[in-house]
Amino acid sequence: MGMQQAARSAFPTSSATSTKPVLLAVDDEPHVLEGMRDRLRRSFDVRTAASGAEGLKLLQADPDAYAIVISDMRMPGMAGDVFLSQARMFAPNAVRLLLTGHADTEAAIRAVNNAQLFRFLTKPVEGEELLRACAAALSHHRLLTAERVILEQTLRGAVDALAGILAIASPAAFGRGGRVKLLVSRLADAVQLKDRWEAEVAAMLAHIGAVTLPPATAEKWYSGDSLTIEEIAMIQRIPRVTRQLLGNIPRLEGVLEIIDAYQTTPEAGNPLSIGAIPEPARMLRIAIDYDSLETAGSDPSDAIAIMRHKRIYDPFLLTKLGELLGVGAAAANRPVIEVALAELRVGMTLADDVRNTGGGLLVARGQVVNEHLIERLENLSPFSIRQPLHVLEAVDR
Repeated sequence: MGMQQAARSAFPTSSATSTKPVLLAVDDEPHVLEGMRDRLRRSFDVRTAASGAEGLKLLQADPDAYAIVISDMRMPGMAGDVFLSQARMFAPNAVRLLLTGHADTEAAIRAVNNAQLFRFLTKPVEGEELLRACAAALSHHRLLTAERVILEQTLRGAVDALAGILAIASPAAFGRGGRVKLLVSRLADAVQLKDRWEAEVAAMLAHIGAVTLPPATAEKWYSGDSLTIEEIAMIQRIPRVTRQLLGNIPRLEGVLEIIDAYQTTPEAGNPLSIGAIPEPARMLRIAIDYDSLETAGSDPSDAIAIMRHKRIYDPFLLTKLGELLGVGAAAANRPVIEVALAELRVGMTLADDVRNTGGGLLVARGQVVNEHLIERLENLSPFSIRQPLHVLEAVDR
């Protein structure tokens, strides 16, 4: 895709029926807004706001719609430089211009840095000068948009190649990345997630720090087998190693934020605690944990039921994943029951890890109970195993 084509494909418009770039004009004087609308409407879809607060609401409602934001400096309640600084946070891709009087020149110069202004214009502004400034801002916006699209495509291609090489070199450590990415992509489609490329890249690179694991340890970790104290310490260092490996790569700041956030365990059953984690990170947590359960032998309905029991996942996203996997509500909401070791039966599914009294992992959650697993546990002292065990009842497969 060429730069011009990339710009056209990513360029924001006001609606499906309009091809004009959208410009937001903010001023507390209605006749000024009408004047700007008259001068610019042939080239732009002009939206207006009578205050900075009103302008921020418009930007927050549809941050990707606007190519240009232009504001007067002196407005009651919120000055133009303050508004444009906040506009930068709500709609970072919009190019910002400031209208200012001679007395406000010093403040306008400061705003160039604080709000990263493209240009400030001294009032009164002639119609042709305003039009030329907006045309230059539009060209700048198109250039930035094209560069961003091309860079993201190049970066994603490089990450795909890296993930593919690592998956071949160490399938135990990196084979999961492709499956997790697919789950995240399907969830992103289902909820129409914006900037999904960052979520997909995070899915592929979340465990890149596992490159430091010895092959035998990576295999045990991947399979959910028991780990030594030294191996557990290696696993716990993976997030730090991941950040060190990715921290100096440009344009991955958002990816790193997702990877950092997904490792946060919210308070079980607390919607505010769960909702405080960004949506892409909530998706990644669900995808990784689901894949771990499936790898351990759980079928989709068991995996979703086990995860619902934990109450640490976004219930809406978890339901969406169940729908995508064809898991009905009845299967997803099966209750988890408590049993003693002597009551464990073939066909049950472990809903929680089985651990010894010292906290060491014996069997990872998600495994379907068979004769060999029961025999393995019965060979241990029952007093050395934490009981009761949490399981899903056996069902006909």
